[in-house]
Parts: sequence; structure tokens; C-alpha cells
Amino acid sequence: MNRYFLLCLALALAACQKEAPDTRAADEQAIRDQEKQWSKTGAAKDVDGFISYYAEDASAFAPGSPVATGKPAIRTVIAQMFGMPGFALSFQTAKVEVARSGDLAYTHGTYAMSMNDPKGSPMNDKGKYVTVYKKQADGKWKAVADIFNSDLPPPAAPAH
Repeated sequence: MNRYFLLCLALALAACQKEAPDTRAADEQAIRDQEKQWSKTGAAKDVDGFISYYAEDASAFAPGSPVATGKPAIRTVIAQMFGMPGFALSFQTAKVEVARSGDLAYTHGTYAMSMNDPKGSPMNDKGKYVTVYKKQADGKWKAVADIFNSDLPPPAAPAH
């Protein structure tokens, strides 16, 4: 009799537990809005504003550079990029996908970047990016992994 009672009690308690609300649509919009603002900080060459979108332990994967992990390392990479003569950056989100759990998300999109080459002539680059986000304890989304690469073909290998 005791086992039957405990089984019924366990089933009743399980039925009473509510599933967490699905916040994916709101989270997706929040991340889209955040990436618009993030792009604006890039256009303004605001290094501190730009890195504020990264988590403390984030990693950035810039082309031609080693992985930069942690905000100090990411700050160095971003400051170098923003300091290049003729530098300009913008990016646009194409897709946002938020996990049902509501704690992870990813985006991908396109970017346009320009800078001056060593001779001072403008050089334009277009490419794509993927960013992985993690929801922080305060409910804000922060980038934890960020990678971008060019649509331009790699330079030809020198002839031997």
C-alpha cells in the first residue's frame, strides 16, 4: 500500500511541474537588436563598446591571427583592427537560432570591412561570420565564440 501511495504522489508531483516558458522568440529579437548595436560600435571604432559584447572568457577567431581568448586578448586584436588607416566595419545578421533551453544561441551573417593597403589605397573585404552566444546570470547575451572569414580568394602561392 505504501509503494502505491508513493508512486501516485510522485506522478502527481511530476504532473504539477510546469515546463519553463519558451522565450526563444524574445531572445532571438534581443540578439538581433544587440547585433545591430554591436555593428554600430564597430562603425564608430569604439573598442571598449565593441568588446563589451563579449563574455569575459570569450574567444575570437580573426583571420590570419591566433585565437584570442579573454577580453584583454580580444581588446588587443580589435584595437589593432580599428587602428588601421581607412578602417571601416559593418555587419548584418542573417540568422539567429536560440536553443530551447534558452541559454545558448548562435548567429550568422555577413560583414563588409575596408582599410588601406600598405600603399594607402582602399582595400575592401566582404565575408561571413558565426557568433555563439551564452546567456549570462544577469540575463544578457554575450558572445563566447566569434569567427569571421573573407569571401575573397586566398592569394596565389608563389611559383617555385
